Amino acid sequence: MKALGHLRVLDLTRVLAGPWCTQLLADLGADVIKVERPGSGDDTRGWGPPYLRDTDDNETAEAAYYLSANRNKRSITVDIAHPDGQDLVRRLARQSDVVIENYKVDQLARYGLDYPTLAAADPRLIYCSITGFGQTGPNRERAGYDFIIQGSGGFMSITGERDDRSGGGPQKAGVAVSDLMTGMYAAVAVLAAIAHRERTGQGQHIDMALYDVMLAMLANMNMNCLVSGRPPGRAGNAHANIVPYQVFEASDGHVIVAVGNDAQYAKFCEVAGRPDLARDPRFVRNANRVRHRDVLVPLLEAVVRERTVAWWVTALDAATVPCGPINDIAQALADPQVAARGLRVDLPHPLAGHVPMVANPIKLSASPASYERAPPLLGQHTDEILRDVLGLDAGAITALRAAHAI
Repeated sequence: MKALGHLRVLDLTRVLAGPWCTQLLADLGADVIKVERPGSGDDTRGWGPPYLRDTDDNETAEAAYYLSANRNKRSITVDIAHPDGQDLVRRLARQSDVVIENYKVDQLARYGLDYPTLAAADPRLIYCSITGFGQTGPNRERAGYDFIIQGSGGFMSITGERDDRSGGGPQKAGVAVSDLMTGMYAAVAVLAAIAHRERTGQGQHIDMALYDVMLAMLANMNMNCLVSGRPPGRAGNAHANIVPYQVFEASDGHVIVAVGNDAQYAKFCEVAGRPDLARDPRFVRNANRVRHRDVLVPLLEAVVRERTVAWWVTALDAATVPCGPINDIAQALADPQVAARGLRVDLPHPLAGHVPMVANPIKLSASPASYERAPPLLGQHTDEILRDVLGLDAGAITALRAAHAI
């Protein structure tokens, strides 16, 4: 049994936050119908290179970016600016449990595809809107790109090297963290709304904002600011509240040492051949190490620099001190742990033969995630959906295509 196999999701999203949410729901079994603009589709289809290569090793039009967030979905092309297209989407919504969209605030109301209109026809409908700044507030109409949100939401103020060091200054994350986290929060919200509907029979509108999520996910850094009254700054690869918890340069690369308590710190000092640093009253307790980090860290840097990454990882692992190398993505994907956890999957693809993907990390014992569909070609399932979901015959589909509604 698929965990969400009883649900149909109408996906009116593109780029990342919305597609990430709907891919998660699709992996768990929901029938996700992705509605795309005829001729071009999801913006990320063109966000390459790299592009998937076909069986003759030619570059296709399937961008890796698009492939990352659209597994297990069916694609239908519909022009929502066309009256017939709007009617199709409304009919699909009536056959769906959930609608998820990430258009600008109030934009879908012009087409009669907003929550009040669709909910009037189906009060059980769950409708999730994802925008940059939400449906309310003075910034509700502002564009909400992840990069902008990382900056305005405070994330970049705590990410990057300290201003007084080489390379200092604000940095964005290597992936679109506010998009991805919003997609995950949205999926949780949808599941909560489904649970509520099962008890009450009532659908609802979910208002998700990248800015809200960006602030919420700052977690302990928010509390550091609220409790102290001072905004935390950038600490590079160091931790604001724990020492030593950072990257160190070894003789042949870099190693992460993540000491989480005083006992682990003492073990680290033993492995490093500096047990005296575990007895020094300035460093015995973490609170004191944080206060004296500018004294302690250079001493530890000098010791770590004497040996290789492999030596430190082996020795610290043996001493049960948390540590690890800094791998590139290819190295991370090649780790034996990836195979042991089933984190790499290959799905059949009509152009490439197969497409390599990273699996969903959720491990459910009774209803695990499944992988049945590669990210669809643009409009790949248009006829299938119109026929099987809406019951249209070949003549009606031909007429819609001739009218450029699909």
